[in-house]
Amino acid sequence: MSGAAQVGVVGGGAWGTALAQALASDGREVLLWAREPDVVEAVNAAHRNPRFLPSTALHPAIRASGNLADLAGLPVLLMVTPAQHLGSVLAALGPQGSDVVLCAKGIEQGTGRLMSEVAAAAAPGAALAVLSGPTFAHEVAEGLPTAVTLACAGGEAQWDRLAPVIARPAFRPYYSADVVGASIGGAVKNVLAIACGVVEGLGLGANARAALISRGFAEMQRFGLALGAEAETLAGLSGLGDLVLTCSSSESRNFALGMALGQQGDAPGGAAALLAARSTVAEGAFTAPVLVRLAAERGIAMPIAAGVAALVEGTVAPRALVAQLLSRPLRAEAALG
Repeated sequence: MSGAAQVGVVGGGAWGTALAQALASDGREVLLWAREPDVVEAVNAAHRNPRFLPSTALHPAIRASGNLADLAGLPVLLMVTPAQHLGSVLAALGPQGSDVVLCAKGIEQGTGRLMSEVAAAAAPGAALAVLSGPTFAHEVAEGLPTAVTLACAGGEAQWDRLAPVIARPAFRPYYSADVVGASIGGAVKNVLAIACGVVEGLGLGANARAALISRGFAEMQRFGLALGAEAETLAGLSGLGDLVLTCSSSESRNFALGMALGQQGDAPGGAAALLAARSTVAEGAFTAPVLVRLAAERGIAMPIAAGVAALVEGTVAPRALVAQLLSRPLRAEAALG
């Protein structure tokens, strides 16, 4: 395996492959780790990822490996594994003294930890950053204009190291020091995207979806501010920006899951069968129950998130959930809940 690469992307799904494509667009070598042997073979032999990103011809500067050890010594690692596996993959990588950029969006189910907290425990020597924002993988891979938040726990010194590595003409990062806010925005928007998908699946119209995005953003703000996030971060690319994108299109895996749930109408089937039939991960389904638990422990009202958790667990039918939300007490828009 060539030692020329300075950047490793850990995770060969659609988003990891798209990030590798963006970073390799200027010809710099990028090393992509994938768990699936067929993905490694296809990337190296045909410059394609037919399993997860079939429409994109990959830059030849991208090389793939199925061996995590090949990436362990690189100065910059982008972690693009599913959120629930981030800790175990970082632990398998071993001690890291490099910059580790977290690109997964979620909350760890068993512990309730944000991705930044999971990574800090699994890789205590790493300099952590969070990359988050409105990013459909295929658009990033095609070189369409994209802007993201890059929240650096190491402040401006870390930003000065990472920005030249990550920024490209069509992929623009904006600096933040608010790692908590960037982590929360990406996690909560996945849950709210499921709710908006339900509205679409039930055929309730654009008015209902806009209302749900607005009230969902209020939930994101309440939760984020309670955990120490900055309001500016939640109103920025990694919060509101990502929320608007993923709540508006079936290209979002979470929105698509919500659509499928909404189409069940009066049947409280839950998400287990739908998730089992998919090759990609809808992180919001795993985040919703733990998000609701964390909010309840802090006395934070999140009725939309709670409804999504109940829907995912199969304890309420989609149409009944909407009826519950519409029957909540009338109150001032700025009131909690």
